[in-house]
Formats: sequence, structure tokens, C-alpha cells
Amino acid sequence: MDDKKRIEELVEKLNQASEAYYNDKDEVMSNYEWDAMFDELTELENKTGYVMDNSPTQNTGYEESFGEGNREVHEFPALSLKKSKDVAELQKWAGARPIWLSWKLDGITLVATYDKGKLSKLVTRGNGTAGNNITYLAQYIKGLPLEISYQGHMVVRGEATISYEDFQRLNDTMDENEEQYANPRNLVAGTLALDSKRAREVSERAVSFNAFTLVHIDDNIVSWGSRMQMLENMKFTVVDREPTNAEKLPETIEKWTQKVRSGAMNLPVDGLVIAFDDTDYAATGSVTGHHATNAGMAFKWQDKSAETILDHIEWSCAAASISPVAVFDMVRLEGTEVRRASLCNISEMKRLGIGADRVTKLEVIKANMIIPKCIRADACGTQFEIPKTCPVCGAPTQILTSEKTGTETLHCTNDDCTAKHIQKYTRFVSKSGMDIDGLSEMTIKKFINEGFITDFADLYDIDQHKDAIISMDGFGEKSFSNMIRTIDARRTVDPVNFIYALCIPMIGLDAAKKIIGAYGTEGFFQRLKNGQGFEEVDGIGPEKSNSILHWYAQEKHQTLLEKLLHRVEVNKTEPVIRSGGKCEGLTFVITGDVHLSLIHI
Repeated sequence: MDDKKRIEELVEKLNQASEAYYNDKDEVMSNYEWDAMFDELTELENKTGYVMDNSPTQNTGYEESFGEGNREVHEFPALSLKKSKDVAELQKWAGARPIWLSWKLDGITLVATYDKGKLSKLVTRGNGTAGNNITYLAQYIKGLPLEISYQGHMVVRGEATISYEDFQRLNDTMDENEEQYANPRNLVAGTLALDSKRAREVSERAVSFNAFTLVHIDDNIVSWGSRMQMLENMKFTVVDREPTNAEKLPETIEKWTQKVRSGAMNLPVDGLVIAFDDTDYAATGSVTGHHATNAGMAFKWQDKSAETILDHIEWSCAAASISPVAVFDMVRLEGTEVRRASLCNISEMKRLGIGADRVTKLEVIKANMIIPKCIRADACGTQFEIPKTCPVCGAPTQILTSEKTGTETLHCTNDDCTAKHIQKYTRFVSKSGMDIDGLSEMTIKKFINEGFITDFADLYDIDQHKDAIISMDGFGEKSFSNMIRTIDARRTVDPVNFIYALCIPMIGLDAAKKIIGAYGTEGFFQRLKNGQGFEEVDGIGPEKSNSILHWYAQEKHQTLLEKLLHRVEVNKTEPVIRSGGKCEGLTFVITGDVHLSLIHI
């Protein structure tokens, strides 16, 4: 293939990948593969002088197409930063001027505009020239104040992100009719695409705004560092930052790189950014291709890959789907031992070539130095089959194809499959429930997939699986002992918390308090057994009462309750006896004139 045809091929592939990346579609290729193709394209363009108008080297980013808001032209164009993997190039760019180092977060860039102390609009970056107005979502995004002390005109750019922890939680507990997301950035894109009717879900998905630059302010504040401190003082969540210079830059970059490598970063990052402290100087210079020469530079890590031999495919169950996981011979990446990598779904297996009658050799990276990811598979003649039954409950499985993206995912057909109810286990162990600190959703998911847990009561018998648990990744004798100690310390529980932990539909803490206040512990259990309702309790009513009785009428719940009461002790409390009329204990405040007539008898 000649250079011109190769350039055209690279442009087409990179634009397809970018379109998927920016518009909440199934991942076409990893960042590692995209960067390699982009570097090849840049080299060929420089060599031949042949540059296509739609080349990703000439554009600020693929056009986003989400959100219900109107398109808004940016007051200040949001151009891309030039990227480099060479620290020496960054030093040359910085010269003798003071600079700042901060994270290059991997999310969706938003532009927030303030006038007279109030947020006037929130717009996505879009193509850098115009984006979608999503102001209707602003109140549900953390770290983005709706009102500020500054009364002038102000424009702030920031990155909307979802942490790795929240990403895993949301993916594991999504309903079966929702698709799992490939990565946190993909989930952010999907979340910011919600219409106003579902705006509250932005808060539930824990989307955060991380201000990374103050684009404009009416006041004459030149220092980038001072501008960022000003934003922090106004209660914005602001990216971490550190002042440095060209001489210290290698040392500073290495220190920040170690933060990522150690796993200390909960937010997704795909590099570092250096910016001049002198914002007046940063505004000078020319616009080359799709970036301003002095606005800043991004440092991208050199992803290191390793070849390994695939041992087998495990299928991990969560609320939404059954996902394939590659288990392979141990490799060392970014200072850690890696033996497993999620393959996400059936479509990703097919993209890599896994699942036919081939593949034993894999190439693996740690994406952004954190997430193990398979990027290549070689044909070697080994058969892998998609399971026809659920690994957790044994029910038949089915493959569903997304109408939106065409992604194929595997699902269990049993509505009562334990893996589909991880949210209930999270509620059971929560502080408002049984208060078993340290049992994360990830741990619970592992135990369910290993068959250690089929109902709540099994958590109290988890010590029976000691040998298997201490041999699992992330566990050992000490962590196992700590877990058992925590579980044993919570074998006595308040009745209100116990009722909440049972996950009875429509019954939260407030309803539980009212029921226990009216009937006490023994009264609650007695009424359950006798089929007596709770509608007479103020604030309960027929609907909630029937929900409790319907829950208990199911044999599986009666069995569960009996098992739990053999493992935990529910504190006995007596009903609260109230005397006097309905107005007892209330204070009435009467405004206006009060005229008293005294009648003598």
C-alpha cells in the first residue's frame, strides 16, 4: 500500500474511533491503538505533505451529538493541546518561564459561563467552536457552583468525570435493559446525553466538574496559579496542580506518574498538562492545525505492553450482564503483576478475534497505567465457547444486541439470579442497614460469582470459604480476618436498621422507624406472621402495608428471615406509648391581634 492510501485508511479508522469515543458508542479501539495510528498518520503527513481536510491532525475533536440543548458557539474557541511523549520536548517548550503541572483528566470537557454571580450557561466542548447547551443538567453536577461571589463576566473550562469507584458501582448495578459502559469517560458521555426528564440521574451517577482553567475574567489577574486559587476559593472543584520549571520538569513528571502507577488516582487520567503561569504570554502565539502553540502542552505516557498466553475465559456476572474476563499467564506492567483483564462483552471478543477457534497469545497493557486491557490476540487454534447457562444460578443465557450500538452482550434469563441483585446486598451492608464496613460491591460481586453467597444470610457464613478467599486477588490472611471481625461485630442490630436491610419495596428508614415506634420489635414480627397490616401507622398507609405483607408472603423471604434470625440478634424495643390528643406536644404561633373575652360563671 502506498503512503497516500495508507493516510486515507488511517484517517477513516481514526475518525470512526473518534466518533464512537465522543458519542457514547461501543469502543472501536483502545487509546493505545489510537495513539499509535495517530503517530503513524502524523509521520506520513509530514513525509508526503498530503493532509486531508478531515484528518484528525487538523481538527479539534469529533463532533459530539448528545444532549437535548441547543448548539452554542463558544465565546472563546476550545482548541486542543499539542501532545508529546518526550519530556525533553516539553522542557524546550517551557523555556525559562514558570510553568504549572496538572492532570489531563479523561472525561468530557465543559465550558461554564457566569454573569452577575450566577451560572448563565453550561456548554459541551463539541467541535471546539460550538457545543451543546446542557445548562439544564448543571444543578446535578458536583463541583460546579450555581452561584459565585464574583459579579463580573467569567468563563471556566473543566472536565466532567466519574471516578473509577463510581464507574464500577454503576456498571455492576445497572438494570438489565441498560448497557454497560466500556470506561468512565464513555459513561460520562452517556450521562450528559440524558434529557431533562432524567436529569436527576446525573447526580446519582456522581458526575463531577473539575475546573482546569479560568478562560476569562474581567479583572486583570495574569497568573494562572492565582486564577486557579480564585476558582478554588469560589468553591469550584479544581484539578490538582504544582508549580515547576523546565529544569525540575522531569522530576515533577516522575513524581506525578508514580501517583498514577501506585493506584492512588481514583479519577481517570490520560496524561499531564503543563501551562505557563503568565496567561498573557499563553494567549500569544499562533494556531497551528488544531492547537494554539502557547496555550499549553499535554504529556502522554508511553503505554507499555506485554505478551502473554491466555489460559482461559471466565464469565463474571453483574446486574446488567455476564461479562467475559481473560485470565492469562502473569505479566508485570507498571510495577504490578497482572493476570486478568476484562473483555467487556461479546462484541469486544469478536473484535479481538477471541471466541472463534483461535487465540492463545495476547498483548496486554494497563490503560492509563490503571486498567488491564487486551489490545491484540493472535490466532493459535483454541476453542472458547459462550456459556449457555449462567455461571451463578445455572439458568439459560441469551445474547442481546443493542439497537443503539449493535453491541452483543450475554445475559441470564433468571430474574431471581443473585448476581442481578447486587444493589440489594449493597443496601444490606450499608451504614443504614447492617453497617458491615469493608464489604464493597466489588467484593460482594466476587463472592457471588464464586458461589459463596446466594442470600443475605450467607454473608455470616463466609468464613466457611476461608481457603478459597485468601487465595483470591486482593485478599490474604489479614484482610480475611479483618472482614470476619467486622461481620461478627455487627451480629446485633437495631430493628429499624434490620427492616431497612431486608430491602422490602417502598420501606425505607423513615417507614421502619414509624412501624417499630408503633409496634416494637416483637409486634412487628408477630404482625408479619399473622398477616396483619400496618396501615394504621401514621405515614404508612395501605400501599406500603401491602408491600410488606406481599414481601413476607413469598416463601423465599420467610426462609431468608428465619435464616437471618439464626445468625443475628435484633434488639428488642417496645412500642412508644403516646398519651393525650393529637395536638399534644405541638406549639401554635398566632399572628395578628388576639382579643380575649373573659366569661365568669
